[in-house]
Amino acid sequence: MKTILQTASLIFLLSWNGAVRGSETTVHDAKTLRSELQRAQPGDVILLAPGNYGNGIWIEKIYGTKKNPILITGTDIRNPPVFAGGKTAILLSNCNYIILRNMRISGSSANGINASDGGSFESPSKGLVFNNITFEDIGPTGNRDALKLSGLNDFVVTNCRFSGWGGSAIDMVGCHDGVIEKCKFIGRNGFSQTTGVQAKGGSENILIKRNFFKNAGSRAVNIGGSTGLEFFRPKLRNYEAKSIKVVGNHFIGSEAPIAYVTSTDCVVRLNTIIAPEKWVIRILQEQPGDRFMPCQKGVFERNLIVYNNRLREFVNVGANTKPETFHFQSNAWFCTDGERLPSLPSKESEGIYQIDPELVNAETPDLKMRSKNPRLRDLGAHALGNKDR
Repeated sequence: MKTILQTASLIFLLSWNGAVRGSETTVHDAKTLRSELQRAQPGDVILLAPGNYGNGIWIEKIYGTKKNPILITGTDIRNPPVFAGGKTAILLSNCNYIILRNMRISGSSANGINASDGGSFESPSKGLVFNNITFEDIGPTGNRDALKLSGLNDFVVTNCRFSGWGGSAIDMVGCHDGVIEKCKFIGRNGFSQTTGVQAKGGSENILIKRNFFKNAGSRAVNIGGSTGLEFFRPKLRNYEAKSIKVVGNHFIGSEAPIAYVTSTDCVVRLNTIIAPEKWVIRILQEQPGDRFMPCQKGVFERNLIVYNNRLREFVNVGANTKPETFHFQSNAWFCTDGERLPSLPSKESEGIYQIDPELVNAETPDLKMRSKNPRLRDLGAHALGNKDR
């Protein structure tokens, strides 16, 4: 994970501090944008003036470098360029070290942004950054993802907002060494919203940190999934997801905020989970046969869970899984309308029960905890420190 953070920091510094090493061009329309993309070189900056740039912007085999990424950015944060309508707004295929920043993606019927390795599974796209992008009204139903990522390494999604989508807000297939942080995922009526963030198809070493999820799909974070065998990247594994870390997030609602699905060695730590609708956690096996290991070795620790008696079950355990290998430790559980205590598939150590956290603005990103009880100080999203990853 250290490599991920170092890569992200380097890319951000180069783009945010104005370290322009190539040309800088301002464009005002889709035609000029396409023309500039065709000749973009490492270090170039393409500035997007406010306006509607349509859809179907194809970015293929364009390569920045780690030291000199290509930056494509809106010039006015308050009035960002809009990519609207059509099947897909922006497609990136087989590109390296490109930063997309300060833009709005709206009304796509398939995917908002689709970024992939172009089908070259052994040479993933590297160093893509998606920063301060609003995704809205994608789909609205079916397998329609706001941000579709396939075969990406060393990528970052930060400070983005997702509002209304069909399949997943972010769907990762065979992605590795990535960070998703400081984003907002807001589910809306009229959109199917199956999952908020999903990592599957052999995805590994993904950090999902400091995000806000509100009614963000049936499974707000789906650690794993069910992927066609031909789509695993770089090759077929015996797991859907491995070493995924979900840390310091704030969840409101969803049928299940967390689902471990055909996954192994994944960690959910220091999150605040409020009013889950059916389950707090699901442990599932959605890949049949002997090719895949059972879902196993999940960690769930130092989370703050506030629930009520409408909760159907604390942990939904599916067939052909190994729930006994899951580790539960130091979670705080508070039932708002009774004394119902959690029932877990393996014994929890140092659990904390029925201490009211006294939450303020519980269903907004401005959540605060008024309780001064020292047992709650180091639990939940509010307790996340820089060393907690």
